[in-house]
Amino acid sequence: MSASLPTLPVSAVLDDLETALTAGPRAILCAPPGAGKTTLVPLRLLDAPWRAGRRILLLEPRRLAARAAARRMAQLIGESVGETVGYRMRLDTRISARTAIEVVTEGVFTRMILDDPELADIAAVIFDEFHERSLDADLGLALALDVQSALRPDLRILVMSATLDTARIADLMDRPPVIESQGRSFPVEIRHQPRSGGSRIEDAMIETVTRCYRTEPGSILAFLPGQAEIRRVAASLAETLPGDALIAPLYGNLDQAEQDAAIRLAAPGRRKIVLATSIAETSITIDGVRIVIDSGLQRLPVFEPATGITRLETVKVSRASADQRAGRAGRTEPGIAIRLWNEGQTAAMPAFTPPEILATDLSAFLLDLAHWGVQDPATLSFIDLPPAAALAEARQLLARLGALDTKGLLTPKGRLMRDLGLEPRLAAMAIAAATLGQGEPACRLAVLLGEQGLGGPSIDLEDRLRRFSTDRSERATKARQLAAQLAKRLGPRNGDPAARQEVLTAGQLLMFAFPDRIAAARGARGRFVLANGRGGELDETERLAAARMLVVADLTGRAGRQRILAAAELERGDVEALMPELVGQKDEVYFDLASRQVRARRVTRLGAILLDEAPRGAPTGAAVAEGLADGVRQLGLDVLPFAKAARQLRQRIGFLHRTLGDPWPDMSEEALLARLDDWFVPFQGSARSLETIDPSSLHAGLLSLVPHALQRELDVLTPSHFTAPTGQAHPIRYDAEEPVISVRVQELYGLKTHPTIGGGALPLVLELTSPAHRPIQTTRDLPGFWAGSWRDVRADMRGRYPKHEWPERPADAMPTTRAKPRSK
Repeated sequence: MSASLPTLPVSAVLDDLETALTAGPRAILCAPPGAGKTTLVPLRLLDAPWRAGRRILLLEPRRLAARAAARRMAQLIGESVGETVGYRMRLDTRISARTAIEVVTEGVFTRMILDDPELADIAAVIFDEFHERSLDADLGLALALDVQSALRPDLRILVMSATLDTARIADLMDRPPVIESQGRSFPVEIRHQPRSGGSRIEDAMIETVTRCYRTEPGSILAFLPGQAEIRRVAASLAETLPGDALIAPLYGNLDQAEQDAAIRLAAPGRRKIVLATSIAETSITIDGVRIVIDSGLQRLPVFEPATGITRLETVKVSRASADQRAGRAGRTEPGIAIRLWNEGQTAAMPAFTPPEILATDLSAFLLDLAHWGVQDPATLSFIDLPPAAALAEARQLLARLGALDTKGLLTPKGRLMRDLGLEPRLAAMAIAAATLGQGEPACRLAVLLGEQGLGGPSIDLEDRLRRFSTDRSERATKARQLAAQLAKRLGPRNGDPAARQEVLTAGQLLMFAFPDRIAAARGARGRFVLANGRGGELDETERLAAARMLVVADLTGRAGRQRILAAAELERGDVEALMPELVGQKDEVYFDLASRQVRARRVTRLGAILLDEAPRGAPTGAAVAEGLADGVRQLGLDVLPFAKAARQLRQRIGFLHRTLGDPWPDMSEEALLARLDDWFVPFQGSARSLETIDPSSLHAGLLSLVPHALQRELDVLTPSHFTAPTGQAHPIRYDAEEPVISVRVQELYGLKTHPTIGGGALPLVLELTSPAHRPIQTTRDLPGFWAGSWRDVRADMRGRYPKHEWPERPADAMPTTRAKPRSK
């Protein structure tokens, strides 16, 4: 086989690689894009004696890359896909009894190894483009290493990458041989063309593509962050470029034919402009490209454990990604890479794209681990352990769905959910719907949600379901067949179809998957509040914007302005009929912002959604104080009637916290609002509104935060007043870094030492004023002031206030608050 293979840069190290895998079961291959590793390595290993007639699995991060790799290998050996080389992915499989190299997506491999841990028919597993660090790749490698250690010491594991943190992966794999291949690329000229501030990336891309098309030969590959930007740029270029320009979008939502068209060589006499997401960075070769235009942006999912919602965030690419993108311009001839940012900004980019395991929903991951018999991911070999918060949220979700028991072990329902191969929420929906005789409609909706682009781009899932049901494309047909197979797998759990005459709507089905994302209209058209307390928005022109209730399957954006991406309409009666346990009624006390009083009402709620309310009698008991605390949280501490003494007490304690730390409590607004239940609620025995709060209760509450043993030290360390030599008491301010008093300079006559607090440890800052209380000078050294600048101050004051005493030696004079006695 190897004799007929073409010579590519990786060919120089194939002997070393084969030797390494013959001597041991693990190896790492580092080879830049274009070296030929994806196609030549699996073909070369077909002749390895350790293969013994078993299959080689090549894992690819994307379906497009898997199909392209299989076709290229089959072409190299003069066969069709499905013979010696085949591929397997969701909704598309081409293998036969002859298949020796099987190209699979990483998710497919995870299911293969979970279903058959021995991998009895597998000789080697090759992880291609591992630097992309998808969650499935990390999990797949951890499971493969576990199988190799416990069951299959003869299983070969090869990790291949173009850009890889080799040291970390080598440590994980117990320091196997690391083989490095040089790439073959032509020179690429890097040009920087920063876009002007405030301009859209689409506008900069349109201008740059248009100019390059007119001034440079060759096809163009332009990287944009997402599908929306690609569509806008494609529409504009179609209007401005000549007819020989072939504009080819390339992103995950496209069907197979459109993706294949983007990577094929342009027909003679035409030039191709490929507008791509990060999907085109690695794994595939786009023929004919010599110009790359890089926006420097990518769209990554960011999971928020607090809400269980994954939002897409546009971020800068990593330096490794930028280098890979630029390298695409030099595959077949010298090329140009234009970067739409300043050259200096490159150094500020992250070195690598963050691994998915650190920023994704881990519920399916945790379900797979439970199936494997593992509860703690740390017991397996992961380069990066998943975040504790995301793991905790995943465990809670799986427990709510009935997939895990109280010990974290897989339940019978959890095993069925894992077997369905759907996201846990969607699997739970399918199981619940099956008991109502609605298994296949639910599975069809689940497949629709799991496959980008099925049923069109509509936000309305009912509309997408209708389109999906009538779509006669090969992909849609296979998706419907998959849904039917999943429904059949539900088996006896399928209820009697006669038990419910009509098929459940998309909204009714989605309730079983997303009860926390049932949403009710609030305020303006298109504004909704979700049962989990978050808000969501739809464009006013959307049909669903007028709905009274929705179930939201997908949304993005930050907490304040989350945009709904996929939803279905729902009625309150649907919830009460199908999931009555979601609706609860109770009496509650609440703070009424309009009257600034605590009131009582009986409410009917669905999570954070208020469905009904009716007034009740005047509230009593501790709930009143808690209601007042809620009002303070909404309005801030300034609404409380702090007396002057209480305000100063807060300053004193806060000063001690800033200077001495714990156990002196934090007196900042944020800290006090967080501890209202400790210092405010217990002292509000009789108040019913903010106006009836006793100011003395606030003083007592603040003091209660100080440990009892320290309260006696409070007056010693931070006295409330300073007593001047005249006997007058002056309040000390503690709102700055140092304690401050404001005092008329005449009251300090006769004082030979600087005033201090804390047993002489801390000098006071003296704001010295005139008899009219106007500032004269600030000092931290009173004796020095008397001996120094007093002379100039005295001269000025004698002219302004001749009726007052201004002695030459103030340290020896009598303090006074009065003017000179009148002469008789």
